[in-house]
Amino acid sequence: MARVTVKSEITGNMWKIETAVGDRVEDEQQVAIIESMKMEIPVIATVAGTVVEILIAEGQPVVEDQAVLVIET
Repeated sequence: MARVTVKSEITGNMWKIETAVGDRVEDEQQVAIIESMKMEIPVIATVAGTVVEILIAEGQPVVEDQAVLVIET
């Protein structure tokens, strides 16, 4: 099994995490939302698998290319 890190594509604040550790996600599924400049930017899973780690909490700031969660395939 491989571990894939899902990263933020933009700087902002983690507005909402839409998955939990242990959840099964599909490739291209929305897993979180980042608020940036009053816009909601989705964070999309890059692979199908099981969420094994969430690396940031709701309300925390994120920067572009920051790891948000880890999926095990």
